Amino acid sequence: MAHKITDACLGCGTCVPECPVEAISEGDPIYVIDASKCTDCGACAAVCPAEAIVG
Repeated sequence: MAHKITDACLGCGTCVPECPVEAISEGDPIYVIDASKCTDCGACAAVCPAEAIVG
């Protein structure tokens, strides 16, 4: 199952460069993860300062 970014997202973008498959993009107002690209590696969740990314 792909990771998901919750409403706790601060919009800081820290997660974007961590994604090895470029599944994270800027949304409005929070970032979003493309579930069809996400490999469920968890790299984004590990660096999120708001703990807004859940698996």
